[in-house]
Amino acid sequence: MRTHLNLFTTATRYDLIEHARNRFAMLLVVFFIPTWVGLIYLTMLDKAAPFRLVSTGEKLAPAGNQLTQITGAVNCVTLVTGFMMFAVTFTGGRFDRRLAMAGYPRTHLVLAKAASLILASALLAAYATAAMCIAWTPKQPYLLAAALFCAALTYGALGVVFGSLLSREVEGMFAMVMTSVIDVTLQNPVISAGADSPLTRWLPTYGSVQASTAAGFSTTPVPAYLALQLLWFAATALLGLLAFHHRTRNALPQPSRHGRMAPALSPADRSTGTHSGPRLQDSGPTKEHA
Repeated sequence: MRTHLNLFTTATRYDLIEHARNRFAMLLVVFFIPTWVGLIYLTMLDKAAPFRLVSTGEKLAPAGNQLTQITGAVNCVTLVTGFMMFAVTFTGGRFDRRLAMAGYPRTHLVLAKAASLILASALLAAYATAAMCIAWTPKQPYLLAAALFCAALTYGALGVVFGSLLSREVEGMFAMVMTSVIDVTLQNPVISAGADSPLTRWLPTYGSVQASTAAGFSTTPVPAYLALQLLWFAATALLGLLAFHHRTRNALPQPSRHGRMAPALSPADRSTGTHSGPRLQDSGPTKEHA
């Protein structure tokens, strides 16, 4: 038990050090979140934006800048968490693979990434909630923080998927930004006229947006929508686990039954089904033994 704990602690410490070394991500955490939610509150019109909230069935008319600030906060935490997990997975992929090939348990590596994701998501959700509470007070601030936390978890797991499967950093960053922007923007009633469309219910942060909006302007708890968001997290975490398993697999040639390394097939061999490499000697009797 102590050995497993030491392995998990070592891997977690390594992941946290990698996050701390990512200075750009740390700058995003400190400055991007309060700047973005603050600019939304100051620049958007405070005119009432009537709409029907699906999660509670209530007809609400909150100020447009407050409503947009909530979706902006969801956008912030998903982008930052996704970027952090993508960066640490992309840059540390080769090292993780070497560790796995050297015998380091992949289970402990996965659990370490999960621990760092949970910690980062909790801090970002609390920070974003506190930034919004400076301007106005949501009716359920703890529910708001929980909704942001679940959204951050989902996109953090998605960052692991992108970091494990994509071969270039710019591809992962573009995929992360566009996914989050499209996902959250389509659910904002101030910006999108089809925010209540049935299609939006299939978006990755639908549960968090519904729960965070209810937390801001209603006193009705909506645990079902938090559970829906956790289902999205479970699905993306499963994809991340499979992608991480694929990336850290042993791609070296495996020994044959006779203890020799199996020679690689040439493209011509693959197409004809033949083998042009050296053949093993026949194990039958030779002329001298006949």
